[in-house]
Amino acid sequence: MRPRKIPLRKCVACQQMMPKKELIRVVRTPDEAVLIDLTGKKAGRGAYLCGKVACFKLAKKSKSLDRALKQTVDTEIYDQLEQDFIAVEDEFIAGKDRVDDDE
Repeated sequence: MRPRKIPLRKCVACQQMMPKKELIRVVRTPDEAVLIDLTGKKAGRGAYLCGKVACFKLAKKSKSLDRALKQTVDTEIYDQLEQDFIAVEDEFIAGKDRVDDDE
């Protein structure tokens, strides 16, 4: 039996290729809302970020989320995303640890 292929995605901030499950997806929904998608299944255009706040700050500074989502992201949305990102970071790391333990 062949080993299962692991999908890779690139962090829009640090440009590092990682397994999809190790990245946090930021999605622009069809109704133009920008939010964090932990499930990775929401409809819309997605961009991936490492689970580090430093990567989020780099993406904010370089406007890489704007380019990846093909939409101008307002500073209010960046501020809201930063608060969400900090809150989600611990949950994401805990979930990633659980996946690592299962394998």
